[in-house]
Amino acid sequence: MKKSLRFVVALTLSAVAFPLISVAAASAAAPPQCIVSLSPSATETLYAIGAGAQVQAVDQDSNYPAQAKRLAALHVINPLSPSVEALLGVCATTPSHPSSKPDLVVIAYDANSIQQDLTAQGVKVVMQDAPTTVSGALAQIRQLGQLSGHVARANALAASMQRRINADIASVSAHPTKKISVYYEVSTNPYYSLTSSTFVGTLLKSLGLVNIADADATTADAGYPQLNAEYIASANPTLIFLAGDAKVSSVASRPGFARISAVVHHNVVGLSADIASRWGPRLTVLMNEIASSVKRVLNEKNLWVK
Repeated sequence: MKKSLRFVVALTLSAVAFPLISVAAASAAAPPQCIVSLSPSATETLYAIGAGAQVQAVDQDSNYPAQAKRLAALHVINPLSPSVEALLGVCATTPSHPSSKPDLVVIAYDANSIQQDLTAQGVKVVMQDAPTTVSGALAQIRQLGQLSGHVARANALAASMQRRINADIASVSAHPTKKISVYYEVSTNPYYSLTSSTFVGTLLKSLGLVNIADADATTADAGYPQLNAEYIASANPTLIFLAGDAKVSSVASRPGFARISAVVHHNVVGLSADIASRWGPRLTVLMNEIASSVKRVLNEKNLWVK
């Protein structure tokens, strides 16, 4: 649950006021030799577009791919409280890169004013906060291609992801007479969910799902409301996604949950907490699993017989 709660904190912080820097503004004159990623999504993207050899340090949550996980073990950097001093000395010095300062640091949110402090030391920092749309996520991938010197591979990856996501959306037929309400659980105890205004929320909405969190959210929630068990049970969702650490087998034992439609008809789906909380190359895996679950629900004849 710690990772899930950290995700909620991260998204709340990133939602407040940090716009995506344009690709043109962020383009580097020469490819950086030493990149530090304090964003698991950016880390996955950098490796996927061929910039892995330039990455010399990542945050402790960057556990994919395997090369990044090994780096995370070498430099234990907490993205919620990064040390400026540690980051300034993290890069290996070589004749072509005599400074231990990174050429580029990618962050997902500005914890402890790390962006301002590193910039003051002459380090280039790029903010890539949580996007609210698929196009925003793909723009970040293209931006990292510009920044790292891997434009072609980044553009190809973004185009491929768009095609796969579009195919998954198209594979779910319109179902105006079959209302599928969904509860998407980001964390348990307390129950944090997400609304249709969030990035994952837009994915759910694109498949015609009715998000039960929308009716209980306020502007203060920044798209991630805390729901209570009574509300969830009374909303009676048709489909439940568990994106935190909860196990599918544990849901039925929650007070009031045994009679929820999703539990009765075995439509509780456990998602990978890592994949569900990131917006990099494995976004297509998340979208495919969500779409497959929706199609399975639509094809359950006994669920729609009146």
